[in-house]
Amino acid sequence: MTSEGMKKYPRFVAVDKTVFFPTLQKRVSDYFKENNISRNANAAMVIKTIVLLSGFVVPLILMIVLHLKPWAVLTLYTVMGFAKAGIGMSVMHDANHGAYSKNKQVNTWLGYSLNLIGGMVFNWKLQHNVLHHTYTNIHGMDDDIEEKLVLRFSPHSAPRKFHKFQFLYVFFFYGILTFYWVLAKDIIQYYKYRKNGVNRFSTSENRSYFWRMIFLKLFYIAYVIILPIVFQDYSIGLIIGGFLLSHFIGGLVLGIVFQLAHSVQEAEFPLPNESNVIEEDWAVHQMKTTVNFARENKLLSWYVGGLNYQVEHHLFPNICHVHYPEISKIVEETAKEFNVPYLCADTLKKALGSHLRMLKKFGYTFELDVAAM
Repeated sequence: MTSEGMKKYPRFVAVDKTVFFPTLQKRVSDYFKENNISRNANAAMVIKTIVLLSGFVVPLILMIVLHLKPWAVLTLYTVMGFAKAGIGMSVMHDANHGAYSKNKQVNTWLGYSLNLIGGMVFNWKLQHNVLHHTYTNIHGMDDDIEEKLVLRFSPHSAPRKFHKFQFLYVFFFYGILTFYWVLAKDIIQYYKYRKNGVNRFSTSENRSYFWRMIFLKLFYIAYVIILPIVFQDYSIGLIIGGFLLSHFIGGLVLGIVFQLAHSVQEAEFPLPNESNVIEEDWAVHQMKTTVNFARENKLLSWYVGGLNYQVEHHLFPNICHVHYPEISKIVEETAKEFNVPYLCADTLKKALGSHLRMLKKFGYTFELDVAAM
């Protein structure tokens, strides 16, 4: 990253010094030592990985080797859509944080499951691991709350008149999230991250990466669309329809789950001061900008890869999510001891309601925001 690029990234400087995070880190470390367990994946995680990857690959194989009725094809694409979201939330997510295994090669290869479902690991790591995890909910830094033209996730982004309807049309745009990711987002981010200095590859490395990205995108399109048509002579309309259905399901699930952790009423959206400083300890900042939800829902927790334990994930991204339910007890108790907020919605319904109310609030503050600018 160039020195010019680094200047715009804020620093975290705690006004009130605290030993909250060092204390929490020690307690979590002691938990693993005392129970003699690994921070990485266990047998349950391996089984989940097999189930989710099979949920994406097996339906595709069935469509290629068997000539199925249209309803069966659409059913298999539906399964692929849910599996695609599950892979993104559970398998590739942990792997690309280095949390799945102690073995870097295992993490690398399982991380490539993102490429398998149409994304690109390198871009994702820059957006998620670097920007989102470091500068959570900070306008201009965290791409997850960046204005998406028709969607306004930050109170500090530019308001538009049509945002007042965003709580109504938001789910459609969540549904096209992964489709946009496959076709355009990675290419847009490639140029964006090169320009702003987040991408530190050399010119020759970036040239090579760009053409690999294009090849992998075309390869993905080939095996999810072209192969079923070539081998079983399905109608183009049926396969394109199934492809769009799988992406709509996957995008809808991913869009909702990821936004419930940060784009809700309970979360804060701080700005750096004139010296480009966030006057907060980094860990406390994470506690104020991140919200858990539906921790007692075991089925949901299994499927979303512990993303409903987002507080624990942001504090300990290098720990496999299967351990978050136990770690959350330590985090919550320590937060209470140090008078640090521990934000959590009891149910999925409450979290979703909070998200929609936030969208409605940001959509209906057009006149107020314009007056304040």
